[in-house]
Amino acid sequence: MSSRLIGVGVGPGDPELVTVKGVNALRAADVVVVPVMDSGERGRAEATVLHYVPAGKVVRVVFALNERTDRTRREVAWDAAGERVAGLLREHGAVAFATIGDPNVYSTFTYLAQTLVELVPDTVVETVPGITAMQELAARSGAVLTEGTEPLTLVPVTAGAAVLKDALAGPGTVVAYKFGRQAGEVAEALRETGRIGDAVWGSALGLPEESVRPAAELDGTPLPYLSTLIAPPRRDGGRGGKL
Repeated sequence: MSSRLIGVGVGPGDPELVTVKGVNALRAADVVVVPVMDSGERGRAEATVLHYVPAGKVVRVVFALNERTDRTRREVAWDAAGERVAGLLREHGAVAFATIGDPNVYSTFTYLAQTLVELVPDTVVETVPGITAMQELAARSGAVLTEGTEPLTLVPVTAGAAVLKDALAGPGTVVAYKFGRQAGEVAEALRETGRIGDAVWGSALGLPEESVRPAAELDGTPLPYLSTLIAPPRRDGGRGGKL
């Protein structure tokens, strides 16, 4: 019988933001895999999962989550992680993988699933959507992500600040993920494109150390890596002006 690999989005960090379906999937799985860095520290996904399932059901698997430059090292780590989870799939009928945010939005899960489909070909891959950081930041800050016919552009700043600047020059709201290490370049791009006035950023959303601030206060000081930015467009048409 085919094993099931379920990618479960557990939100940005606040345990209350895991959906009912997500909690049910975590509890129904035989084991729940959580990704950890090679430093071994507990990540947001693991901390969230432990609110809903016993520690004995959680399997910590090391991923090169913080490796950005050494591709060989990263690939070796990915292969090792894939083999570890493949072994679990061969032993169990249902393996859940918990990922912060949503499993289909810049998630470790997508790479793992690609690997496991090759290692365990009869695996059935499923996902349970999760609340994203941009939704949580919008809720915390009062920023409106979209109105009417506005587009929404999501950019990982790991692709470079130039990509963000191009997006800011276009229409609609721009959301930037993982911009903390390039906070100075991001602030410069916001000012150059006239977008800094209404922009907000946040980090550790839903956690005790949460910070939600106006982007105008960015001074170039590096921020936490997983910081999120929302830069809404100028809205001058009044209520319904973007319809």
